[in-house]
Amino acid sequence: MRFFKKKAAEPLAAASPQMKRGGGQPFPALGGYVPLQQGEAKLYRAIREAVPLVDACIYKIIRLCGGVRAECGDPEAEEGLNAFLNQVDVGRGRRGVNAFLDQYLESMLVFGQGVGEIVTTGDRRDIAALLCGRTEDIQVREGESPLDFQLCRLDQWGQVKPLPYQNLLLFTPFNPETYAPYGVSLLRSMPFLTELLSKIYCAMGLNWERMGNVRFAVVYRPKDGEWERGMAQERSRQLASEWSRAMASTRDGSVRDFVAVGDVDIKVIGADNQILDSSVPIRQILEQLVSKTGIPPFMLGLNWSSTERMSAQQADLLTTEMTAIRRTLTPALEKICRLWLRMHGYCCPFQVVWEDINLQDLLEEAKADWYREQTRKLALENDRLEREAQRAP
Repeated sequence: MRFFKKKAAEPLAAASPQMKRGGGQPFPALGGYVPLQQGEAKLYRAIREAVPLVDACIYKIIRLCGGVRAECGDPEAEEGLNAFLNQVDVGRGRRGVNAFLDQYLESMLVFGQGVGEIVTTGDRRDIAALLCGRTEDIQVREGESPLDFQLCRLDQWGQVKPLPYQNLLLFTPFNPETYAPYGVSLLRSMPFLTELLSKIYCAMGLNWERMGNVRFAVVYRPKDGEWERGMAQERSRQLASEWSRAMASTRDGSVRDFVAVGDVDIKVIGADNQILDSSVPIRQILEQLVSKTGIPPFMLGLNWSSTERMSAQQADLLTTEMTAIRRTLTPALEKICRLWLRMHGYCCPFQVVWEDINLQDLLEEAKADWYREQTRKLALENDRLEREAQRAP
């Protein structure tokens, strides 16, 4: 139901986002100054770049959260709201609230905070875009009560100033704690293990560079009397020259024999050494990293168990994790939908509806439904027999 008549469509003025950084200056590092408490942002980016498995886990979580739509009491409002959610501009050539949620959720998982902005048109009658902000550019200023806080930004003089339109800003903390009420990153406990993993891989690379790229030791033992006649030094130069020619021919793809006269011994440097087995420590570290994300290992291509199918327990746990993340994102979506409805004159109730998470085997679900219906049929039959027994004299 609409409480006022909508005016005729007018040309929309240009949108002006408030979180956009100002004009350039000769020292951009000063303008982009980040407080020390936000310095871990570079660390979390480095973790994602160093360990592809962690990066894959984050994208899996984003994909598993699925899409979203809205249901309203007014069919006309529901149609318009869902059209807005599917077509809203989110910047950088992308459209739709699901594309906005991908960026918003990624920032929330990696940095512990999701920051966004509702950009209105110049006449303040419609929503022009939904944009995600950089958590490094935003600071949180607490108010007099725990319920009161403001999002601030450094101005051109380096002073912290609250953003002017707080009602158009979106802020979602991830797993807030007592000592970190504004969210903690999903990667918070990973730096130590990531450092160990990078050391192992770095050592493996150095070992293969030393031992995989074979080097030879050519030892010439001169006979008695050759040292006195000065033949040993000349013989050594000849051996070195011939050996270099043989190796050069090998690099070009041809085979050339090396012929030497006298007591000459050729050995491979490092052939008698054994590279340490790294499979066990790497698996132990990866198990810790994957367990923090809640993603089953087989979904990342890791064959750590004898079964290839996801068990019902794993599916339930993963569904619970995704449901918890959806509960965290729902207030921001409700704020967007509520503002759009009010701007277009609707006062009907609405509900944010997420797509179903289907991780179960369809055959197993059908069997479960069949067993459930059989149980219900037997229960009704028992109730009927009991009622007949009670009515009998």
